[in-house]
Amino acid sequence: MSLRSLGHRAPLLWLVLPFIGGLVAGKVGLNLPPLGLLLGAVAGVAVAAWAVKRAPRLWAWAICLALLLAGAACYTLERQRLPAWDALPPREAHVSLRLDRVFPQADAKRVSGLATIMGASEPLRELAGQRVYFSLNLKKGEAPPIRSSVIAAVGVLASIPRDPPVDTFDGYLAGAGVNFRLKRGQLLAEEKPANAYYRFCARVSGQFMATLGLGIAEKRPALAGLLRAMMLGETHELSEEQHTLFMQSGTMHLFAISGLNIGVVAATLQAILALLRLPKVARFFLSVALLWLFVDITGTSPSAVRAFAMAVFFQAGFLLRLPSNPLAALVASAFVILLVAPLQVFSASFLMSYAIVAALLVLGLPMSEAWLEWWSPWRDLPQVTWRWWHHAGHWLWRTLAGALAIGLATTLVSLLTGVLFFQLLTPGSLVANLLLLPAAMIATLGGFLSLLCGLVGFVKGAVLFNHAAALVLLGIEGLVRLSVHLPGAFMPAQFTAPWVGPVALAALVAVLIAGYARQWHGWWRGYWAPFAVVALTLIFGVRFGAPEPKVTAMKSAYELAMERLAKSDPDASRPLTAEQKGRLAEIDRVYKGKLAEREIFLKKQLNDALVAQQADEVEKLQQQLASEKARIEEEREDEKERVRRGRA
Repeated sequence: MSLRSLGHRAPLLWLVLPFIGGLVAGKVGLNLPPLGLLLGAVAGVAVAAWAVKRAPRLWAWAICLALLLAGAACYTLERQRLPAWDALPPREAHVSLRLDRVFPQADAKRVSGLATIMGASEPLRELAGQRVYFSLNLKKGEAPPIRSSVIAAVGVLASIPRDPPVDTFDGYLAGAGVNFRLKRGQLLAEEKPANAYYRFCARVSGQFMATLGLGIAEKRPALAGLLRAMMLGETHELSEEQHTLFMQSGTMHLFAISGLNIGVVAATLQAILALLRLPKVARFFLSVALLWLFVDITGTSPSAVRAFAMAVFFQAGFLLRLPSNPLAALVASAFVILLVAPLQVFSASFLMSYAIVAALLVLGLPMSEAWLEWWSPWRDLPQVTWRWWHHAGHWLWRTLAGALAIGLATTLVSLLTGVLFFQLLTPGSLVANLLLLPAAMIATLGGFLSLLCGLVGFVKGAVLFNHAAALVLLGIEGLVRLSVHLPGAFMPAQFTAPWVGPVALAALVAVLIAGYARQWHGWWRGYWAPFAVVALTLIFGVRFGAPEPKVTAMKSAYELAMERLAKSDPDASRPLTAEQKGRLAEIDRVYKGKLAEREIFLKKQLNDALVAQQADEVEKLQQQLASEKARIEEEREDEKERVRRGRA
């Protein structure tokens, strides 16, 4: 049996996988001088060039070693830090910043984003050229600065830890090559205005916001906010209720400009340009330029840039009249992204997006085709004799088989990444994706057609497409409201050891690649191996239930306080009765449950905000999580103190 989706080659994997291995080696502690690593990489390339015809096997190993060393050197250079920076205390700093990215804001009095330090006051001049996350207050009525502008600011500068966890905002910043935070700051002045291109992008972004509200913003502002969030990534347009709803359901990713949105926009642009009967070459370059313009107008989030790279390579394959090979396009886009921003490989969104699409291509598509080969309704009946209900049943089976196979393949990845990054097992994600993703694609199509109508001044068309998209979004919101009340849709879970999650995800990807390389024949027949990897991981490597809150530091502080109290109050050191010990144990149990409940709820919201690139929301949730933990610990110790004193 020969399946159409099998047999695709992706030779760039020989470069991508060892390069990622080198980045991982650099992160876990291969702290060799980057110059030596680069010289080793050059030597490996030289050996590979010598061995191309003389020793093919040696060539493969030499090029892999060269990319491994290059990846390790790249990590060291991207995270270059002076030793003194790690011990640098937070301090006030006057800096000059060139804005590289500005995050969407719900508060008009603040601006935040990523920037490059162009200059700093003494003794911080050595920080020039470093990337920094900034969060600044604006004066009343002051417009937020635009990308590429240079501003003067003052604030509290603090260094980011050398290797922060990937599921934290510091981890996200480290993946973007950022070493410092500038917080509690004030915008002082604009030293250099933004260039003409970014001013144009800002104007068009404002026009897009207005267009997506035509006909619905006055009567249904909540639906207009949903549409703007989905099309432009402006999640601050969501109401507080909507925000909580999509956070709780784990569907906030629908409002991040990513593969779903960019794929629909790219396909729509291709269809429109094809209707205009443009030549293939002109259609390719024009569609790529327009697609990048859309990505730039919406803020050039990393997920949007990755999706843009995938779309470009997919279209390039068709332009060059190459056999359809989505796997090679996926690997090529990953290679380009890693060359431009190598530390993205440690971000949750990078790992999830590429692993999920890879599972779709190498497992989902072949499995759906195998199911159709194994059984199709009315196979022995000539199609020329089919009635309408034969065709309808055949179409329904093909659609169901394809959706179910793709859903199962992508769910394998999401089960592991959900536990790894979110500490949640989400068995309900399969049903949610099958129902919501097609609907989200239709809503995105309606929103994009509305934007096109707005650009050409066809207001009635924009209103029509806005209403169509809003109707679909209304259905999505209704389904999400139902899903949050379903039992077992998600459950708290953690890996038994920190290394289990990354190793399990790497094993799953390796099994997927190996099975596809063997065309799922032999031992791989039946597509059982990836399912076995995930099942064994969940059985032996996952601990279900809420994590135990860490209270060691609080107990130690309390014990020190009690020692000081005992010196001044002899009654404080009286032995506890059995009843008091029982009451203290019960208080510990109750407050551990309260703390675990709040950690699960806020941790899920925090990681959803990380995936959706909501910097301000991440900061707010981190502060809320810290204050909630401190409040619960304080209440717990107050209750225990009353028991010790015999007042309860």
